[in-house]
Amino acid sequence: MDIRTTIQMNNGRGIPALGLGVFRMSDDEECVNAVRWALEAGYRHIDTASVYENEAAVGAGIRQSGVPREEIFLTTKLWNEDQRQGRQRQAFEESLRRLDVDYVDLYLIHWAVEGKIAESWKVLEELCAEGKTKAIGVSNFQEHHLDELMASSQVVPAVNQIECHPRLTQIAQRACDKRLGIVTEAWSPLGGSKHGNLTGNPELTAIGAKYDKSAAQVMIRWGLQGGMVTIPKSVHKERIEANAKVFDFALSAEDMAAIDAMNRDERVGPHPDKVNF
Repeated sequence: MDIRTTIQMNNGRGIPALGLGVFRMSDDEECVNAVRWALEAGYRHIDTASVYENEAAVGAGIRQSGVPREEIFLTTKLWNEDQRQGRQRQAFEESLRRLDVDYVDLYLIHWAVEGKIAESWKVLEELCAEGKTKAIGVSNFQEHHLDELMASSQVVPAVNQIECHPRLTQIAQRACDKRLGIVTEAWSPLGGSKHGNLTGNPELTAIGAKYDKSAAQVMIRWGLQGGMVTIPKSVHKERIEANAKVFDFALSAEDMAAIDAMNRDERVGPHPDKVNF
């Protein structure tokens, strides 16, 4: 594995295993810099969403980096209220305009909105057939959401992006995704501040010391080694670069099992069955 390693999706295309997440980067300059620094460091996968309100900044960061568009895997997402209002196609077109691109590489339903899954997925299937997005998928879907989607779908989701970190290992959902041929992608892979900041966790720090790596690097490697696409977020150049230095070591089976055993089913974000936003 290296920073350009991809995981094959069920449509035959590759998705870079490591990416940059830009959640809560609402300051334009901060977001532009983070995207540019990531691409300069070798990242080729950027993950945003319409609700993040930074698609324009992401597009600017891509252009400023000088990296050709075709070398970058770009993801954005369909927001909940756009689903409720039946604005799925309009929302996608608005995302394209803000990003200032002709297509995205992956378009996701951000959350499973009750009563709108089949309708939203049909629009995504159309957008994919038209070549406006190279792949389609979902985010924050549980097994029953996937069952509902696939009851009427023509296309199996390429990706399911879910919260996943050592306090929420999502073993059952990852197994479900794998069974269905769906790539699991981990958001909040470093656990977030809700858990007292897992980057300072003593157990993870001790594991990292064996490899001369930080707890953050251990968590990223755990996700990658577990077969997940992993998208850590940072606005700091040195951390963006450090987060990519995870391809020169491998966690032992014992350390992988020890991290799995840290699971407490604790979420940073909302529960997918409680989408009231």
